[in-house]
Amino acid sequence: MQMRVADQTTRTTPTWSIGQLADEFGVTHRAIRFYEAEGLITPERRGTTRVFHPRDRVRLGLVLRGKRLGFDLAQIRRIVDMYDQEPGEEGQLRYLLDQIAARRAELEQRRRDIETTLGELDDVERRCRDSLAAPPAPPG
Repeated sequence: MQMRVADQTTRTTPTWSIGQLADEFGVTHRAIRFYEAEGLITPERRGTTRVFHPRDRVRLGLVLRGKRLGFDLAQIRRIVDMYDQEPGEEGQLRYLLDQIAARRAELEQRRRDIETTLGELDDVERRCRDSLAAPPAPPG
């Protein structure tokens, strides 16, 4: 259930508690507090209660997407900070494209490494099966 807070124009702005965001995104409260401590999200504080606004929710989603894609915290911070800037700024887009290209190259290398390792495992497995299928050597 979303909390709702009335603003000065009597419209309601959706807000979320830490528990609601943790449930929605499948992360722990501790993870959200960590991202807050890193300055990636900045919920409003009401006493000891954190109140998350739409900006925080979007930024948390961006942080988690960056993490899933394998970006480090510094890269995530830069990408997430783009959310607050003018959309479409050329430098932002070029940075993001560079990060995507680097990440893609890294993942493609990992795929090649995995394929090589799987081939080696196939060879070892085949030799083991061949040894088991061979007639036993006569006692010597």
